[in-house]
Amino acid sequence: MFPSLRSRLQHGETLHASIVSLPCPAAAEILAEAGFDWLFVDAEHGALDLGHLTGILQAVGHRLPCIVRVPVSEEEPIKRILDLGASGIIAPQVNSTAHARLVVEHARYAPMGHRGVGIGRAQGYGAHFKNYVEQANEAITVIIQVEHIEAVQCIESTAALPGVDGILLGPYDLASSMGRMGEVDHPEVIEAIDHVLQVCHSVQMPVGYFGVEASAVAPYRDKGCRLLVTGADCLFLLQAAKKELERIKTADNQA
Repeated sequence: MFPSLRSRLQHGETLHASIVSLPCPAAAEILAEAGFDWLFVDAEHGALDLGHLTGILQAVGHRLPCIVRVPVSEEEPIKRILDLGASGIIAPQVNSTAHARLVVEHARYAPMGHRGVGIGRAQGYGAHFKNYVEQANEAITVIIQVEHIEAVQCIESTAALPGVDGILLGPYDLASSMGRMGEVDHPEVIEAIDHVLQVCHSVQMPVGYFGVEASAVAPYRDKGCRLLVTGADCLFLLQAAKKELERIKTADNQA
């Protein structure tokens, strides 16, 4: 079994992922073959229901950490997705430290939290129940998204919260919350992001960044981000298809 994402973050590694958004286990398998360290499985914006998530986790969950962005940062989806066997969760739209604390509690068994105790795929349908429950609190990764200016304003207390394993910046939603839709490079947005980075670095909280392509992510790697999410399955398919179509059209014109 692979080391948990949580333990690798604690050891200071820089870890690369891409987004799984298509309801197709084969797409996740292809990204796993590409060599990413972990997969960001998107159940918030992607067309993924619990059945799709089960198929994806069955296909690649034994190969690399699959961290699922839950549809909403509430108890029911968190416990159901963890019981499917996800290696951890990404909690979107967490705009207060009080909300972040609840997310941690929903994802951890007592005494660290109050995650409901059930039997599902994660526990081997009961076959590995005792072992799973004993190890889950150490193995499960909890990542809080900072994607609203309100979340930026309370980052000092959120980054210091026990049980949070990483902060993931959501630049597009953050820009939107600041009245700068799509302007992720606007100086005010950059200033907010840099504040989050400074605070997280000061308390050794791993912080990450998403970009649609490598050129958008690289500057934040240079700023010390260690959770780097680049592209998505649908984007890779679209980009490759357009590139090849353009090549063949150019060849037709030259013939």
